[in-house]
Amino acid sequence: MLPINPKIFKAYDIRGIYGEDFDNELAYLIGLAFIDLRKNDSDYINGNILKIAVGCDMRLSSPLLKDNLIRGLLAGGVEVIDLGMVSTPTLYFAVGKYNYDGGIMVSASHNPKEWNGFKMVRTRGIPVSGETGINFIKERVLENKFIPAQQSGILMKLDNVIDEEIAYALSRINLNDIKPLTIVADAANSMGAIYLKKLADKLPVKLIPLNFTLDGSFPAHEADPLKEENLEQLKKAVIENKADLGIETDGDGDRIFFVDNQGKTMNPAIIRGILAKLFLQEKPKSKIGYDVRPGKITSDIITENGGIPVVTRVGHSLIKEQMIKENIYFAGESSGHFYLNTELGCFEYPNITILKLLLEFSQIKVSTSEYIAQYEKYFASGEINSDVKDKDAVFQRIETAFPDGKIEKLDGISITYPNFWFNLRGSNTEEKVRLNLESISEEITKEKTTEILKLIF
Repeated sequence: MLPINPKIFKAYDIRGIYGEDFDNELAYLIGLAFIDLRKNDSDYINGNILKIAVGCDMRLSSPLLKDNLIRGLLAGGVEVIDLGMVSTPTLYFAVGKYNYDGGIMVSASHNPKEWNGFKMVRTRGIPVSGETGINFIKERVLENKFIPAQQSGILMKLDNVIDEEIAYALSRINLNDIKPLTIVADAANSMGAIYLKKLADKLPVKLIPLNFTLDGSFPAHEADPLKEENLEQLKKAVIENKADLGIETDGDGDRIFFVDNQGKTMNPAIIRGILAKLFLQEKPKSKIGYDVRPGKITSDIITENGGIPVVTRVGHSLIKEQMIKENIYFAGESSGHFYLNTELGCFEYPNITILKLLLEFSQIKVSTSEYIAQYEKYFASGEINSDVKDKDAVFQRIETAFPDGKIEKLDGISITYPNFWFNLRGSNTEEKVRLNLESISEEITKEKTTEILKLIF
């Protein structure tokens, strides 16, 4: 067994380089540790046989890791439901739809091909974060004193959960309201290809697929739409095909980015604001969440449409936990995660997200680029990462330098002035700080970004 690197246990999931930070035996141990975690939870009824769903993405190491994860779960005496190769949202959906006791997804999301990992949820897709279970799993795995169950568990296979997922999404809209739009979609040879194809087959749209062949070697480009270079193929195809819209998903299909008809990336802050408006039509006066990274247009749209804006920390597990606790109906993250709090659970519903936007774009009488332009009121720095020796010292210097601003410390430090606002937060795993700034003009953004970066070093 390869020694396990403790750093793979992160704030939101377990993730590292396969064959260097861990091997297949880790998957076996995680299966046993996850059972211990769920049996220690307050909702566990002693003697019940846990039902745990398992899925994996298309990475080259994923099938073996999934097999060993299942081996560990079976050794712990639970009922395992093998969903096969699915997107992460599909796993979440299955856990919520069939009321399973939890689920584990084998995936490293948007990371390069050498990486792999595990995302874990409890019943109804409730996330397992560092504070709510990953640290527990870390201790159990590194201690490795598991005693297998006296009776081995049961393995079942469940195919085509995606069909139920698509049907659920379609049940929430009027299909006749969608016009025959032309859409280019780039799945980066990853799991989004499955639901993008299935969904498009049910819609009166023309889909032009890019990189829909599942391939864990990522032959076209990385499956990380947050990097602009990974959107270039999509942007070019949108323009060449005179498409109305471009869609790109990440490695495990839980993040989505959109491109307008002119091949320009739609700001996720604007997209989540538009989605907030649409979901507020379903549930007026609801709480709507958005993360601390600047994107003021989101709160503007929420307020204009009668919603209650709620700021959240960064990270899918932390946001979902806050949504459940505070009864937030919809939330969007700057990284392209969009969450909905339904009767099935609180997690990403990419098909509902896509359908909602298609309905909106079907109703407008202008192009998607013209529609988005009305919301482009602010100027952002983008996320700027800086290596530092002492994160706490940096935060103190920043707070001292801006004493008359509105200061909040939900996640790092956020400081707001009438004409500019920014968030500076630390990396969970590295000696880095991440700056995101926004203002009312390009000049102010450049000036204040430069000023703050000088304070960081």
